[in-house]
Amino acid sequence: MLALALGGFVFMTGCDASEDSDLERGRALFLQNCGTCHTLAEAGSSADVGPDLDASFAQARADGMDSDTVEGVVQKQISNPREVEEGAPNYSSIFMPADLVVGQDAEDVAAYVASVAGIPGAKPPELPPDQLFTERCGSCHALQAAGTSGTTGPDLDETLAGKNAKYIEQQIVDPNSQITQGFGPDVMPQDFESSLTPQDLQGLVDYLLENVGS
Repeated sequence: MLALALGGFVFMTGCDASEDSDLERGRALFLQNCGTCHTLAEAGSSADVGPDLDASFAQARADGMDSDTVEGVVQKQISNPREVEEGAPNYSSIFMPADLVVGQDAEDVAAYVASVAGIPGAKPPELPPDQLFTERCGSCHALQAAGTSGTTGPDLDETLAGKNAKYIEQQIVDPNSQITQGFGPDVMPQDFESSLTPQDLQGLVDYLLENVGS
């Protein structure tokens, strides 16, 4: 999502749609639709398929761009993302489809991104392990106990059945150490060891040990 070209939008004024937007819902929609491609510190996402949204907006904010204008830029890019020229080496890997979210969903996502992107010190809220799994893992992995059905990565009820804590932790912090058949390398973010606190990492391991196959 959001291939940002900020230069043409610096003077565009925001529509202040955030007054009617649900930021919590926007965050959830961002994680579901955008977090697998974009880095955004407050969302805890660290993918590099698309632009780093914090880096994209940090300088613009420093230059005086307000959140309403950021929101307008994000809405514009959702509805009409900058296309990568066909034939470019990265054409197939980073092209973002137009209208990935629409209507109120798009407004909520744009308002959420505008509220956190490029804000110094932004970081994810502290969450219990079940919610942390849903936010950070559920969009890519199926786990019956969590009610998630992602297919980007393996079904954890199958691949982690009978595995011990050491194995599960290794798969979180170094997912390329053992790749499940049918899935390629680098599908899963490689920086969970640094982006998760030790407490969150241990919580995820314990949660999976308790709930895989349940």
